[in-house]
Amino acid sequence: MNAITKPVEVVNFGCRLNAYESVVMHEHATAAGLSNTIIVNTCAVTKEAERQSQQAIRRIKRENPSAAIIATGCAAQLAPEKYSAMPEVTRVIGNEHKMKRESFLPENTAPVLISDIMAVRETSEHLVEGFDGRTRAFVQVQQGCDHRCTFCIIPFARGNNRSVPMGRIVEEVRALVAKGFKEVVITGVDITGYGGDLPGSPTLGQMLRRLLMAVPELPRLRLSSIDPAELDDDLLNVIADQPRVMPHIHISAQSGDDMILKRMKRRHSRADIIAVCDKVREARPDAVFGADIIGGFPTETEEMFENSLALVEECGLTHLHVFPYSIRPGTPAAKMPQVNGAAIKARAARLRDAGKAAMAAYLRGRVGTQAKVLLERDGQGQCEHYVPVAVAEGAPGELIDVRITGATESTLTGERLSA
Repeated sequence: MNAITKPVEVVNFGCRLNAYESVVMHEHATAAGLSNTIIVNTCAVTKEAERQSQQAIRRIKRENPSAAIIATGCAAQLAPEKYSAMPEVTRVIGNEHKMKRESFLPENTAPVLISDIMAVRETSEHLVEGFDGRTRAFVQVQQGCDHRCTFCIIPFARGNNRSVPMGRIVEEVRALVAKGFKEVVITGVDITGYGGDLPGSPTLGQMLRRLLMAVPELPRLRLSSIDPAELDDDLLNVIADQPRVMPHIHISAQSGDDMILKRMKRRHSRADIIAVCDKVREARPDAVFGADIIGGFPTETEEMFENSLALVEECGLTHLHVFPYSIRPGTPAAKMPQVNGAAIKARAARLRDAGKAAMAAYLRGRVGTQAKVLLERDGQGQCEHYVPVAVAEGAPGELIDVRITGATESTLTGERLSA
């Protein structure tokens, strides 16, 4: 009896960019002829994220004792010796090499394949074949980051800002739409840093406008996250006058206190965050806002935390990503006076509660309105404002008009409107 050949599998941790890269790696490893191989795309945004990646590798090996395990991603890039020393790991491949097909060829057996990420000057370009099980696709427009926030290790795992040429982005989006994808999410490490390294220094807003003009058949375009220090007129105008740009704006805020923002080495103030929300809301009245906020950053007092908490109401934030501060070894913040662990946990919980309450109030206000929902699986999809909507009728991939009839604390329910 012939042995069953197991396919390549990718286990992904972390950000939307990792999700995009996982598709690329799966295609490369499969085309290279690998089998019975599990690629673990690790995350290093916090010490806890790294711990979870290592824990997953051990569990995966227990459950798949005959499989080869390749560790890659940000945590593996930063500490290749740690992952190569794990008995469960067959190979370690760095962030630059993981995007190259030759790295996965059977004859390439180097146990550790890592390069100096800070020396990389270009972004690997890829046309992905698709995203299995998804109706939305992620498209990488840039890689790396030129900024050095005191809590963040990611620039040292990803390198400096490198942008994908506009023509290549257009080509990829056009190919994805031809395959049936109705929504594309623009992703990267710092997407508002797009274009500074390209000839002519095009801005993110200029690139988006060209993309929408070049691919008129794309129904929906969504932004992953914007830096409030980099909302310029180009980007604001695209959000204002392009209805295919979804009215869900996620802001990399991190804190609502000016002193903490300075100690984070952020380039914006509390007033800047509020101004961004006001400008976008004036330009696009139906916009909703999310934000990344860290609770318990080193030296944060209760009064400083209250400034972050108040930001939820002042900016009308409904989609919160809350992070309890976690020491990331190798960052300046790790050397600052730390907040008590119990206080960090409590502050993160209060932020989450505020976010849940804001979301629930927003959803209640949507009852009786209409939405356009992209169905992702039978009976559920996402509306323009990045809220899950349960609908009885429709198939995955359909973009349908829905009347909102009810709301829970985290989802909407609706009925399909006749065409």
